[in-house]
Amino acid sequence: MRLWLPERETYLLEMLRLEGCVDQSPFDVCPGKPGCLGVAIYRCRDCHGSSMYCKECTVCYHQRNPLHRIQQWNGQYFERVTLKDMGLRIQLGHPVGSQCYSPTPSTHGDFVVLDTQGVHLVALDYCNCESAVSHTRQLLRVSWYPATATDPKSGCTFRMLEHFQMLSFESKGSAFEYYRTISRLTDNCGLLQLKDRYEALLRMVRQFRHLRSLKRSGRGHDASGIEGTQEGACAVICPACPQPGRNFPTDWKHHPADQQWLYALFVASDANFRMDRLNKSSEAHDPSLGAGWQYFMEQTKFKVILDKFAHLPQEKSTCVSHNTVNLADTRDSRGKAATGIGTTDCARHNFKLPTSVGDLQKGERYVNMDYFFFQSLRHNPDIMMLNVSYDIACQWSKNLRTRMIAYGTAVNFNYDAKRILFLVPKFHLPAHVMPCQTRYSFNLMKGVGRTDGEAVERGWANINPAASSTREMGPGSRHDTLDDHFGDWNWKKLYHLGVGLCKKLKVAMGESTKHVSDFLEFQQAVSEGVAQWQIEVEEWEADRTKPNPFETEVTEMSQPSVRLAMAEEEAAELARGVDHSLHPDVSPSILISAGLDLEEQQRRLAIDIKETSAHATDSQRSTLQQRSNSLRRKIEQWSNIQQLYMPVVARLRMADDIRLETADEAAHDAKLYLPSQILSLSPPLSVNHTFSNFEWDLRCAQAADALNDLCYHVHLSSYLWGFKDRNIRGQHPNTRARGVIDNVATKIDLAKARYRRARTALVSLAPALFKGSNWENTYCPLQNEDVRVIKDGLEGDSEGRRSLSWIWRSGWVIQGDGSEGLLTATKVEWCRARARANRWTEEVMLLREEMQRVLAYLEWQACWWDQQPARRTAASTEPTEAGYEGNVRALTPDEATGAVAYARRQAATRRAMRDPFQAMWMADHELLTSPVSLVATSSTSSTPVSNPFSASAPI
Repeated sequence: MRLWLPERETYLLEMLRLEGCVDQSPFDVCPGKPGCLGVAIYRCRDCHGSSMYCKECTVCYHQRNPLHRIQQWNGQYFERVTLKDMGLRIQLGHPVGSQCYSPTPSTHGDFVVLDTQGVHLVALDYCNCESAVSHTRQLLRVSWYPATATDPKSGCTFRMLEHFQMLSFESKGSAFEYYRTISRLTDNCGLLQLKDRYEALLRMVRQFRHLRSLKRSGRGHDASGIEGTQEGACAVICPACPQPGRNFPTDWKHHPADQQWLYALFVASDANFRMDRLNKSSEAHDPSLGAGWQYFMEQTKFKVILDKFAHLPQEKSTCVSHNTVNLADTRDSRGKAATGIGTTDCARHNFKLPTSVGDLQKGERYVNMDYFFFQSLRHNPDIMMLNVSYDIACQWSKNLRTRMIAYGTAVNFNYDAKRILFLVPKFHLPAHVMPCQTRYSFNLMKGVGRTDGEAVERGWANINPAASSTREMGPGSRHDTLDDHFGDWNWKKLYHLGVGLCKKLKVAMGESTKHVSDFLEFQQAVSEGVAQWQIEVEEWEADRTKPNPFETEVTEMSQPSVRLAMAEEEAAELARGVDHSLHPDVSPSILISAGLDLEEQQRRLAIDIKETSAHATDSQRSTLQQRSNSLRRKIEQWSNIQQLYMPVVARLRMADDIRLETADEAAHDAKLYLPSQILSLSPPLSVNHTFSNFEWDLRCAQAADALNDLCYHVHLSSYLWGFKDRNIRGQHPNTRARGVIDNVATKIDLAKARYRRARTALVSLAPALFKGSNWENTYCPLQNEDVRVIKDGLEGDSEGRRSLSWIWRSGWVIQGDGSEGLLTATKVEWCRARARANRWTEEVMLLREEMQRVLAYLEWQACWWDQQPARRTAASTEPTEAGYEGNVRALTPDEATGAVAYARRQAATRRAMRDPFQAMWMADHELLTSPVSLVATSSTSSTPVSNPFSASAPI
């Protein structure tokens, strides 16, 4: 842009130059036809260059471009003039002078044409000879789409319809906005009184969308014609999903049992309440042009199910309070015919499945989502394994089979013959209760790879901008419009599969190598008990009614859990009429909890100030000062409330004010005078036991959290040091490795400091609370030599004398027996490490299988198009009434020629997509051929170890 600014005046003057007579004078001889002596005063805005021609030459040159915009020099400036006004007439059908031309007079008339460049009024002549076809067909043969099927007076070009369709796909703009655009291109000054053609444009756009979907799905080649179209036949199918008979091995049932998961279908259900529709028009007045032929299901059978089952109450959620479940019948639907849409998508590649979309009348009711789910699967009846993702799968799946039986023959689905695995998408899973987070997790389930289940949400992001226009449509128009958008979404996904699958496989290969190596190293460190853990986790993967090895059996202590217990205890006291609060918003437990939070903020601020360089920028200093000011205000507000509960603090703060009369105490150094700090004074002051007990519980939880962090980072540091010693060579890699290790060491130091601070507080509180010394067996003094990995002893210890550091007995599980808690925590971590390694390895195997499916499907589809020309016979002449076979007539020779050419082009397109995909994937031979295997207790990895210090590693 900086380079352009000095040149902008040149650009401006060149644009002004084009407003005048350039390249020639209006009085020069016309450079058109040889020997032409006409006055050159006309130029075309749409032809190349700015040459000027006379009237006769301009009309002659625009016989094949009748919609170009012409300007005439009036002596002072260029003004608009139409080719019709200049005498241009457009002849349709047989041209004048041809052998087929009959002296029968042509039909003359004015015709309005909408094009990408504006609205044009042309003089049109139809052919009326004995062999002439209808006026509508004459228009279609010059790629003009008539606004009506009988005696059309207006229309638009195919080019404009294609342009609007593509623009609406990418911008989600409405037809009204597009019509206003071409109207302003025609006249941007409001001088012309143009007749409104908006309704005609809507009609033509809708018909054109529908016809293109029929053409692209081969309905013009089928002997049964358009009326023989089956449900879902016009949808764009996902080539990477298993399609029996197309990209699926016919003998897949005979493959080893441990490979059957490769042939599962992944689907995801969800609802979208932004895609609502206002209560306008009706199915009777605005039916869909292709009901059930693409993505929206056929409505008749659906409404029968709704009338019969929609009034039944929906069972309440036994998980968290899911609004999707509990409020399914309460969503406000006033003024709306549909509150949104529900769908079932391909969960791995984000394709809309055929007949998988339908309207919601209230909320996300089970009857709606059940029907959408079953309808989407009826096109793949031979798939025996299903992985189903739904954000409320834990509730929805419970009685799905019972509800399916109640629906009767309307749902044709062999439920018992299939193995169905219900899962919750990864982003939604943390909102569920803890048992659901292991039972329905993509991370822990065998055979799902790295699927996240959130694909359907990404599809909503694409279609949501269209909601503003589709909500105002009638039911049929809306369904047809959304079907067209979903078809384009699927098509874009299809031709991006080449790059997308390749990128995913490269990532999966690296992650698989890394996590397998991590798992094997961890397994070697904790070899005791692994054989039994392997048996338990495999039994649970085969039968989820077995004990879940991913769930901890010992209760862990944490600050959030302690705070919850305090809040529940206060609630019980309030129910008994006991209230110890002296402040309406801050109870005693909240006071102490807030004090510990302030203490943590002081520590973080002090560290950041210490690490700030002497040459810090003004922005960095400003940020630190703002944090300090904010913390000071919080401490002052908290101190005011503290003095209500702990009057002794007022005397202490008064002494501090006298001592600091001439000094300015930093916010991170301000004393908070928590009970432990008051009890540690000399001489100690008395503190209410209630507050001391609250701090004791919170400090115990704080110590437990610190030990958990300490154990994790000590283990991570050990792994990084070992990897560096084995694999890192060279100055730059070593520098980067040391930087990562230093960051982990900093986190170890922070955890040590936090634990020691918590233990110091416990030492001060214990005598006043008569805690004795048993607590010190759990919260031991932390020495630097105690901070070592689980397999290391003290320096100089032999293998026979090696002892386990106490942090591994108390660090991971605080309550219960230390050795039992350590064993349980280690088993869970081993199971999770194994799951991580297996999920990434499965992803590699799935992606390779999907690549083979894509190539096979594209070849199958190319062969299918090769067979289409022979499916519909051709007549020797123009068809008559006798030329029809049932409701479908034979093709004319010209139509048959076009059908053959289109089928061949479609076949060539599929092969032109397949070949680059295959070349791209085979460019890295190792990507498709390097061996991978799922980890087990005795697995070894022959793949190279990934570098955790590389820029792409998620350390």
